[in-house]
Amino acid sequence: MGGTQMNRLYIVGIGPGKRSGMTMEADEALRRADVIVGYSKYVELVRPYYPDKRFHDTGMTRERERCAEALRLAREGETVALVCSGDSVVYGMAGLIYELAGEAPGVELQVIPGVTAALSGGAILGAPLGHDFAVISLSDLLTPWETIEKRLRCAAAGDLCMSLYNPGSHRRTDYLQRACDILLETLPPETVCGMAREIGRAGENWQVTTLGRLRDTPVDMFTTVYIGNSMTRVISGKMVTPRGYRLD
Repeated sequence: MGGTQMNRLYIVGIGPGKRSGMTMEADEALRRADVIVGYSKYVELVRPYYPDKRFHDTGMTRERERCAEALRLAREGETVALVCSGDSVVYGMAGLIYELAGEAPGVELQVIPGVTAALSGGAILGAPLGHDFAVISLSDLLTPWETIEKRLRCAAAGDLCMSLYNPGSHRRTDYLQRACDILLETLPPETVCGMAREIGRAGENWQVTTLGRLRDTPVDMFTTVYIGNSMTRVISGKMVTPRGYRLD
């Protein structure tokens, strides 16, 4: 990545949360930074490993504020790392940073990829995304529910495996039920499904189930849900979607 430069902003995907799940490139960017900015929960995940850094954190739903703060600090000559859980592009802050920075000169942006929850959770469950798949967020905070419904129906019609982010919260207690009802219009209730929660963090757990049972399973914002396709099956207790290789 070259030597430390003035006016540089790294947008860093820190992976699922544990230090070993962070890429070497992400670690290098955080070491180069003068200040680390991010959502408070994600800042707390990295703070113990970089005690010599300064930190700026904000709460949930204050994404624009922390991105603006990261840009401001970079324009003032700091080397800044804006941290995102998982990957910095997949539901991360990279897009918003580019939107806010616009065409204004003065800050060099560098996106540092990380391991998104679809992949890290998939590794816990086995191999659920072995073929074509769709990643869909069930949060309607920024996307109308009508659009989410359309995407779910299209993915089911295309026989795609799915990874569902943000399947529920204190406010959205029935969103996974609603999503399952939509999928059950096309998919059989015995479709193999899985869940992974607190991926790479204390309390990590996972479960393989079926679409019919998934409908009534409690989930929260720290759960990633997996919907299999017509070929997905359970092998040795794990969720596996074959690619289609000949075995003979």
